[in-house]
Amino acid sequence: MSLIKQLWIAIFVVMTLAFGSSLVVSTLSARHYLSQQVSLKNVDNATSLALALSQMPKDPVTVELQVAAQFDTGHYRLIRLADPHGQVIVERGNDGDAIGAPEWFARLVPIETHPGIAQVQDGWRQYGTLSLESHTRYAYQSLWEGTLLLLVWFVAGAAITGIAGTLLLKYITRPLGRVVEQAEAIGGRRFVTTEEPNTTEFRSVVRAMNALSERVHAMLAEESRRLEQLRRQSQCDELTGLANRTHFLNLLDAALTRDDAESGGTLAIVRLRDLAGINRQLGRQDTDRLLRDIAQALQTLAEAHSGWEAGRLNGSDFTLLAGGAADADAVGAELGAALHPLQDQWQARIAVALPTGLSAYKPSEGRGALLARIDGALAAAEQAGERALQVAPATGEAPVHASLADWRRALDAALVRDGVQLALYPAVATDGSLLHFEAPMRLRLDGEWQRAGYFMPWAARLGMMGRLDAAVVRAALDRIAQEGQPIGINLSPEALCDANFRTELFTILQERPALTARLWIEVPEYGVLRHLAEFRALCLALRPLDCKLGIEHVGHRVDRIGDLHDLGLDYIKVDASMVRGIDTDTGNQNFVRGLCVVAHAIGLVVIAEGVGSDAERNTLATLGLDGATGPGVEWPGKDS
Repeated sequence: MSLIKQLWIAIFVVMTLAFGSSLVVSTLSARHYLSQQVSLKNVDNATSLALALSQMPKDPVTVELQVAAQFDTGHYRLIRLADPHGQVIVERGNDGDAIGAPEWFARLVPIETHPGIAQVQDGWRQYGTLSLESHTRYAYQSLWEGTLLLLVWFVAGAAITGIAGTLLLKYITRPLGRVVEQAEAIGGRRFVTTEEPNTTEFRSVVRAMNALSERVHAMLAEESRRLEQLRRQSQCDELTGLANRTHFLNLLDAALTRDDAESGGTLAIVRLRDLAGINRQLGRQDTDRLLRDIAQALQTLAEAHSGWEAGRLNGSDFTLLAGGAADADAVGAELGAALHPLQDQWQARIAVALPTGLSAYKPSEGRGALLARIDGALAAAEQAGERALQVAPATGEAPVHASLADWRRALDAALVRDGVQLALYPAVATDGSLLHFEAPMRLRLDGEWQRAGYFMPWAARLGMMGRLDAAVVRAALDRIAQEGQPIGINLSPEALCDANFRTELFTILQERPALTARLWIEVPEYGVLRHLAEFRALCLALRPLDCKLGIEHVGHRVDRIGDLHDLGLDYIKVDASMVRGIDTDTGNQNFVRGLCVVAHAIGLVVIAEGVGSDAERNTLATLGLDGATGPGVEWPGKDS
């Protein structure tokens, strides 16, 4: 029950008790007063009438006329004149008029009066005894009207008191709204802080909840730093801080299986030629500084683009994975712009040769074939000079649509003509139950249903990701309506920043509120961290619709996981590069175990991506993960 309702109940009870007491006291006082007044009136009128009769002739007609005249003008119930022997000489009475108040009121509050009695003289002789009683209907009427007036004042006073109390309570409890919002946020796993109110009682509550949120935030920040240290120890080269060989190859394998706008791209290998000779000339300390400078240049370039990763394959070979950048020549130009100043800087001490080999790759391409192609380009670049850059031609057929205009027409036609088809891959909990179906989109292009990696890079260049994502949302809701199974869909970072798409998304979901509780929506980690404000706004807008919100490809920026504690997320998906071979990789095991501890602390479900074998899946279960998805995960209930 709300405080306002409780206040009104309290006012009603208090006013009822006060009114009841006042009513009893005032009614009894008024009855006593009216009784006295009527009794005095009876005595006065009887004395006056007796005096008048004593001075008049005593013939019966004159006496009766005088009594009748007094009765007709004085509102009396009874006037009786009796002789000394008790015989009635004259009597006038009226018992039939209304009493001026409800009968139940008269029975509840009877007014008792005493008749006026006076002696009528005839000279020195007693003529008779006069009894006079006034009618009490006017006394009852006065008492009833006074009671009603008191009731009206009571109701008015209670209403005024209630309204004033309500306004005052609302003013006093204004900070309570923020307290409730913070409590609801903590209940929703969003550990936010709020301004302390002026009210002492509320201030202590808010201070305690703020302290809780700050402790959770501090714990998350500390655990995030520890996780980042574990990640660096297991996944990064000790000297340069870039991804080590094992982790980079996992990143490459994950990139070759991606099915989104970042699928496809360019892989480059940069070689520091004659590392042994440089080490002899400069010494170990300066050589290490040169290696760190090269790594820094590549890392800076990678951080400038979402989905790019830099790594070190061995002592002299550095690599750059440019996900989503299928134009190898453009990537080579950026590499040259990053490395040539470094070569100029070291030119005064030693000639630094950094030949580079590059090649574009396509989704589902084999890693061995790609690396062999780049090795050939790198060998050619080593023969060409210190700053040579060689691009190896990509294998396979070129896309049918050669220009952006052609791609736009094809995508528009496919969306209008055939719509979107969803492929279903189960995400299964450790107990074997279904969490949801991952549903990457398929679009009918060039006569076949194509995977997202075939057309999404072009859709991203054309700014059509919002349209594609909206079509996927509609298709997912249709599938939920048909089969009742939970469906998980991906939203692209490009659509996340599209105000028109966000408006359309809310409209679509609000039109079908009964289905939204079974819709899982996720955004890539790099998109969330790059567009945190937009993602936060999306979370706040979708929370009332009961959608499950999550982040996919998690693991590369765990140092910022503390920034996500106030978003109210439901789950995260650990990137496939952290999962591949985890049954034999103790470093990644420690990292994933720590990630699960932090995620579970804020109520998140943790799901592994790209699980390829039973050994990986069993190991992940022992590390605390709640579910898995990937080529090695099956669910018996899935349609074949």
